[in-house]
Amino acid sequence: PSPALYPSPEEGWQIYSSAQDADGKCICTVVAPAQNMCNRDPRSRQLRQLMEKVQNITQSMEVLDLRTYRDLQYVRNTESLMKTVDGKLKTASDNPRSLNPKSFQELKDKVTQLLPLLPVLEQYKTDARQISRLREEVRNLSQVLTAIQEEMGAYDYEELRQRVLLLETRLHSCMQKLGCGRLTGVSNPITIRASGSRFGSWMTDTMIPSSDNRVWSMDGYYKGRRVLEYRTLNDFTKGQNFVQHLLPHPWAGTGHVVYNGSLYYNKYQSNIIVKFHFRSRSVLVQRSLSGAGYNNTFPYSWGGSSDIDLMADETGLWAVYTTIPNAGNIVISRLEPQSLEVLQTWDTGFPKRSAGESFMICGTLYVTNSHLAGAKIYFAYYTNTSTYEYTDIPFHNQYSHISMMDYNPRERVLYTWNNGHQVLYNVTLFQVINTAGD
Repeated sequence: PSPALYPSPEEGWQIYSSAQDADGKCICTVVAPAQNMCNRDPRSRQLRQLMEKVQNITQSMEVLDLRTYRDLQYVRNTESLMKTVDGKLKTASDNPRSLNPKSFQELKDKVTQLLPLLPVLEQYKTDARQISRLREEVRNLSQVLTAIQEEMGAYDYEELRQRVLLLETRLHSCMQKLGCGRLTGVSNPITIRASGSRFGSWMTDTMIPSSDNRVWSMDGYYKGRRVLEYRTLNDFTKGQNFVQHLLPHPWAGTGHVVYNGSLYYNKYQSNIIVKFHFRSRSVLVQRSLSGAGYNNTFPYSWGGSSDIDLMADETGLWAVYTTIPNAGNIVISRLEPQSLEVLQTWDTGFPKRSAGESFMICGTLYVTNSHLAGAKIYFAYYTNTSTYEYTDIPFHNQYSHISMMDYNPRERVLYTWNNGHQVLYNVTLFQVINTAGD
């Protein structure tokens, strides 16, 4: 797998994935990032440089125009004075005897008044040289543009854009053909932003498919009601272009999830799950998760009212929690997204207080053994077979205190809130490629 995910917010999202087919062949897939990737094309850099030069030339011409207008006004104002001096000089030349001491002094005074015109004329000479230089730059720009046009050949911009869009569509389609698989590795962390308190959660919509690029942030784990919605990941990174949603009921913990345009969260001091619809800003449904512990009865190892953890993967919506009859062991329930009805439940046998965090990938629950430095993915429970195994998948806990860790099946990444930092991890899955219909 590629070590790089989202090299920078400005370059758009890049998702690289690797897999093996039934014969053990390595198959790599890429979801193309946003079209601003073309910014790295050498021709695009040339065009940007040309635009900068044009802007510089424009500014220079504006300065020259302003200065020329100002100096022209000065010359016009001194025009009558120059005519007077010219007349006196002609008189003196035709009749030198007429130039008495008084007339000479008057002529001298008039010439003195013309002296400020000398630097104006010098500036004209300088401006003339600058105009010559600008003319040469424009000639060079024309040659470069001609060369770029010849290099691009017959393709115009719109045709190239349509070809890129078609390629992106095919790549996205290919990405979706990557079947569900088993987690085998986690990349190095990619810090997107440092914001908020030590505890919190952030997410994008986990529904497949979806073109929704909004990012939501929920700071804190105790009685919070304020949800910030950012238009894009880039806006979230910069802390700009956001709106605020005020929930009708406060939340508990950090185990929230956005699924198909709605926020699912645990209502404070209860085992009630609330479905809040962002567009209508209303609660569509709320339902008690029968028997589930709450209010720090069965939290993760870090506490924080993390009794009920809601999550989504390729197969649907899930709740991870525990009950007294289950003796504090992690319970997994699959939920119906519209009614929040429990469809099926599994008892994993793993003590929840020994878990740092957990997340679902392809119907498998992965559990970390700590929320602190040195944590690793230690346990996996497979709902399709109702079996489990102990794993040893390390990952770098960069900021040493994870209070939220969720998988997003759209992007195939892990979202984490780590000690006031919003961090992403790429994942590597052992996958079987479905090529039916190709």
